[in-house]
Amino acid sequence: MGRVTARRRVLRIRDGVSSYRPDTLAAEEPMEIRVGGRPLTVTMRTPGDDFDLAAGFLVSEGVVHAAGDVAGIRYCAGATSDGGNTYNVVDVVLAEGVAAPDASLERNFYTTSSCGLCGKASLDAVRTSAAWSVAEDPLSIAPETLTGLPDQLRAAQRVFDSTGGLHAAGLFTSDGELLCLREDVGRHNAVDKVVGHALRSGLLPLRGTVLMVSGRASFELVQKAVMAGIPMLAAVSAPSSLAVDLAAESGLTLVGFLRGTSMNVYTGSERLTTSPATATP
Repeated sequence: MGRVTARRRVLRIRDGVSSYRPDTLAAEEPMEIRVGGRPLTVTMRTPGDDFDLAAGFLVSEGVVHAAGDVAGIRYCAGATSDGGNTYNVVDVVLAEGVAAPDASLERNFYTTSSCGLCGKASLDAVRTSAAWSVAEDPLSIAPETLTGLPDQLRAAQRVFDSTGGLHAAGLFTSDGELLCLREDVGRHNAVDKVVGHALRSGLLPLRGTVLMVSGRASFELVQKAVMAGIPMLAAVSAPSSLAVDLAAESGLTLVGFLRGTSMNVYTGSERLTTSPATATP
């Protein structure tokens, strides 16, 4: 298995004093995902929870929806010229009767995994391929519960403490209980690892849950939440305009700038127990 951290020698300058010292960095390595032995995509990730990452990616792309859709996941031996295993190639075997990804989409997967699609076509694609609707999810959560999530997320980040260089995604109940946390150099990978864990544990759709992410809320993260049946996405930073559009169309509650005791609720404010009608204009 690859290591989640690496050590490098750096020149440190503090108050005009220079010294050389070892520094701990978040590891980043490419991982190729294959389906039935056929290469599908390559993503840059932090090694660890690789099977969850592969499974979550396939959920996000609408290929699988339940644990029974996956017959097996394994690392590919012989990935190097001498027959060794880099642990950077993962092959997913789909269950009998589960359709393989459309070959015409393979060339687009790298693009969609990094920066998403654009415009109306992307909104239509998610709406038509989502296996579950989040619009009718009865999730209700208190604002004070939401404001406690960033500190819980940060406290549970083990690798961040040693590197300062990883994003996190955490899945919470409406009472603020942390169900699952994953870290990665890629924010989208951290979410895929959470969703993949849920798929492999037979927990999809993730009704009544909140997905909390470090950083901003992109279109892609809203897409991944919708595809997993998660009704609320909260982020410590800003959402993009297309993320807000998709959240509104899908019925997902989108919260941004969740810091301290404040937040911006962009869509789905009815899920917060404090009614917006009582808010000061």
